[in-house]
Amino acid sequence: MIPASPAPLHLDPAPMPAAAAWQCQWRDAVRDPRALLALLGLDAEAARMSDTAAAQFPLRVPMAFVSRMRPGDPRDPLLRQVLPLDDEDRIVPGFALDAVGDGAARTAQGVLQKYRGRALLVATGSCAVHCRYCFRRHFDYAADTAAAGSWREAVARIAADPGIEEVILSGGDPLSLATPKLIELTDALAGIPHVRRLRLHTRLPMVLPDRVDGALAAWLSALPWPVTVVVHANHANEFDDAVDAALARLRKTGAMLLNQAVLLRGVNDDVDSLADLSVRGHAAGVLPYYLHQLDRVQGTAHFEVDDATALALHRALAARLSGYLVPRLVRELPGDTGKRPLT
Repeated sequence: MIPASPAPLHLDPAPMPAAAAWQCQWRDAVRDPRALLALLGLDAEAARMSDTAAAQFPLRVPMAFVSRMRPGDPRDPLLRQVLPLDDEDRIVPGFALDAVGDGAARTAQGVLQKYRGRALLVATGSCAVHCRYCFRRHFDYAADTAAAGSWREAVARIAADPGIEEVILSGGDPLSLATPKLIELTDALAGIPHVRRLRLHTRLPMVLPDRVDGALAAWLSALPWPVTVVVHANHANEFDDAVDAALARLRKTGAMLLNQAVLLRGVNDDVDSLADLSVRGHAAGVLPYYLHQLDRVQGTAHFEVDDATALALHRALAARLSGYLVPRLVRELPGDTGKRPLT
């Protein structure tokens, strides 16, 4: 059960044109950590923040996500995911700049190929929210995104390899791109006969649900392949009516919806939180997919949950929920041929 807590903030954004709602909310995202703490009545927490971490990996969080945080609660699980703390400044052995081997997997501009039959496009470096545990927080997006040159190098690489059956759009967040840019990409991919599936990994339906607008839904509905949308929620409190509506719009396009979460200390490292996340996501039409052990990226050690605890939590979750509500507990390691199950 989710414990009783102070009511979330009720923020009344100024009216804005429907067609530009998500772009306006993106522009108006909170970027000053102290301003975020002030909104939540947590000014005293500024002493725990790191200006160095905030400069290296700046805060960005839309007001739609802020509105689900609990005012006055420094342990709010949504706040913990985005607030730059001095813990990030610690250099911890075993935590690297590229913990998952992205650099070694690069085969073309913005194209990563780690697993058989799949190519991942780093579509953009932009995200609507900057999650402090992000495994690409040190990635050189300025030098390596697939959108460069109107996708030409990325599309040519996929066309040249008949073994690629699935294209995965990642980033950053691919839904950060304007819909016409996404159409440009999928129109190019549609001419490659061996591409049979499309997958999108995105956080925007959770943090900026108005991104799932009519134009985006029309694009998804018209795609010639089966589409899977993998959203990313780590806690049940990330869902609200607006998120539910965005996910319903995605389902109406015919897309399959899955959720991947990261096991994070202080966010969801207890069986009640994990169970609530699976049940709440399922109620919104999203099936649990992966529960990732933390990628050991420099600056994220304070989020790590040890393997023994992770396995115990997963066993307790499996004992409580139906099998289809239990995500696979996995870790990604450089050079592996797939995600490595811990169970």
